[in-house]
Amino acid sequence: MLSQSAMMFACGLIAGGVLGVAGRAGRFCTLAMLEDAFFGSDTRRLKSFTLAAAVALVGTQLLSAFGFVDLARSIYLIPSIPLGGAILGGLLFGIGMALVGTCGFGTLVRIGGGDLRAVVVFLVLGISALAAMRGLTGYLRLALTEPLSLRLPEGMTQAADSLLSFGLGRLAQPIAVAVAAVALTAWSLADGQLVKSPRLLLAGLGVGLAVVFGWFATGWLGNDDFDPARLASLTFVAPLGNTVLYIATMSGAHADFSIGSVAGVILGSFLSAIFSRRFRWEACDDARELKRHMTGALLMGTGGIMSMGCTIGQGLSAFSTLAVSAPITMLAIACGARVGLEYTMTGEWRPALRNLLSVHSWSTK
Repeated sequence: MLSQSAMMFACGLIAGGVLGVAGRAGRFCTLAMLEDAFFGSDTRRLKSFTLAAAVALVGTQLLSAFGFVDLARSIYLIPSIPLGGAILGGLLFGIGMALVGTCGFGTLVRIGGGDLRAVVVFLVLGISALAAMRGLTGYLRLALTEPLSLRLPEGMTQAADSLLSFGLGRLAQPIAVAVAAVALTAWSLADGQLVKSPRLLLAGLGVGLAVVFGWFATGWLGNDDFDPARLASLTFVAPLGNTVLYIATMSGAHADFSIGSVAGVILGSFLSAIFSRRFRWEACDDARELKRHMTGALLMGTGGIMSMGCTIGQGLSAFSTLAVSAPITMLAIACGARVGLEYTMTGEWRPALRNLLSVHSWSTK
């Protein structure tokens, strides 16, 4: 019999492995979806992501409805709307993501393919996440974000169904889920572009199901009164820091679902790269590129903790709980990524900010 921590690690390994294969073989990448949409008018990857969000939402809410998980225990459904963390953290994460060329999840996918630059990003992102959680920058994080949190009346959380319950009562949850799921699925599949890209279609379905499995694993399989697992699903900011800490202090920590998911993404990407014969060692071309990667990793680690998640953690896992912070954070990440991408192309911040604020640039590029 596996111990509780070993079982959670194995479940994380499975869920992360699905994402690793989706990222490598299915070309599932959150920065690439934004870049394609901003500069190439290609929304196929964005449609894959929205399909994953719809699958994650419906599956997670069904688990909750049938009593398999208590989503009220998740870190996302807090009695406030963290506007400061969502907006400021999202902007920092988006800029950092653009500087690195991928997000925390994509960093792990790159490591599995032999990218040594990603190893540096992994370490800097993990350490900066730890510092923002419980270290030096944690004080700054609280000072910047706590005053901007919108406190809710007693008994309410930031879940959309909780906010709508005054007017809709018990119908709030099914209505919110149905409207969001139908809208996302219809937009993803209506024009047939995603159906014509089977790899992206399967990647979206697989990633969405992996998020659902994460909630099921930690909420039901990990439901042990003597050794309870923390209710969580897939996210790739704090888990990178926890993995660094576990590697450094293995005797004083347990390998849980989050650490297993980190290992799983790397393993899934590695096996996919080997199978497709695309594994190759890569490194930075010069010190300037290394500096850009380290700066971006620092911003992602700090911003990701401020926003309580990344493109996967907020965009999929938090969204599946109906947390209103999810769309706010994703919009902030998209804005930050736009600025960061403009900077990487022009080498200047002012044109990047000017283009972000220009309605014309959003509609024509």
